[in-house]
Amino acid sequence: MENSPDYRITSVEHLRAIMGEPGKITPLKLMTALDDDAIDFIRRSPFLVLATADAAGNQDASPKGDGAGFVAIEDRNTLLIPDRKGNKLLFGLQNILATGRVGLLFIAPPTNETLRVNGAAELVVDPAILERLSARGQPAQLAIRVTVRECFFHCAKAFIRSELWNHQQWPERIKISFGKYLAGKMNAGADVARQIDDFVEQDYKTNL
Repeated sequence: MENSPDYRITSVEHLRAIMGEPGKITPLKLMTALDDDAIDFIRRSPFLVLATADAAGNQDASPKGDGAGFVAIEDRNTLLIPDRKGNKLLFGLQNILATGRVGLLFIAPPTNETLRVNGAAELVVDPAILERLSARGQPAQLAIRVTVRECFFHCAKAFIRSELWNHQQWPERIKISFGKYLAGKMNAGADVARQIDDFVEQDYKTNL
């Protein structure tokens, strides 16, 4: 409507007026390199989310996971993230080629705090690095080398509110059927859906 109010936030001043300023000590947690606590956290983490954007600003967030400590630490400013077999869409990897920038969110269950890392990134296929990042008898297909520009621990409030690690609050597991989803896109029937689900299940067992 012509005279309806505009509830959008369009300036930093407006945003700060609502959310306030950080406490005086909060900026002290912002680091430009990994300290001992950050290194220990990464070594304990089996999972991270890799955030990227392409040159046009289109975003992607991709989960990466393996055994605890699957991300190698070369030094206080350099991480190596293995990339393994997946769906071959390569959104995040192509974004790295386009912009050379990443954001990482490390998670270490059942710890409620998380570690955020931002920096520059490049893709490498050095055989020695790929072998170093081997898992289940196979080297990584490639590695994402991240140069740390900023890192900091994020407080636990989101995980406390969500009770993410409280298994007593977990609902029944959601069954995601790629077969049902893709067969519908293909105008195919239940037999095709079953075949796709069987393929996916076998792929999970033999193609990690």
